[in-house]
Amino acid sequence: MNLKVILLYFAIITLSTSSCTKEKKAPYIIPEHAITLIAGDSAKVWKLAKRTNNNVRMNMGDCFLSYRATYKTDSIMYDNNGAFRDCGETLTTNWALYESDDGYPYIKLKGEQLKKLMHLDVDYKFFKILDLSETQMVLEFRHKQFSSKETTIVDVFVPDSVSIKDRDFHW
Repeated sequence: MNLKVILLYFAIITLSTSSCTKEKKAPYIIPEHAITLIAGDSAKVWKLAKRTNNNVRMNMGDCFLSYRATYKTDSIMYDNNGAFRDCGETLTTNWALYESDDGYPYIKLKGEQLKKLMHLDVDYKFFKILDLSETQMVLEFRHKQFSSKETTIVDVFVPDSVSIKDRDFHW
């Protein structure tokens, strides 16, 4: 074999093995006043602006478009699903900020309803905070789909008063 072929093989092997290792992103550092950003002075209503499923943007039907989640400073969170036909039950649960051992920030929802509504064996669910500001809250979580295949969902929430273009986009 000549030197060029050996170097080419070496380059291919190096690229293929280095591209397989996925670096873990550093934890997002939430602002000091995160509770106020999430719940306002007493309560704050968030609407779903965009959702991705395994990095693919999802079309948002009526239930997603009408979905609102209210976070209160007394650690109660509830949504409005029950107010709309075929959107499921209203979820009322407790919420708290949580930091994992490796420094990642989460919103932890806890309550018996979660087991039924999210098909869980436990009464809590963690939502990783990817971004948090006055105008945006980005949460990531793992979810088992109907086929029991687990996917990564990323939800982008904005305050209810914010107008969003192309929220109901279709392919």
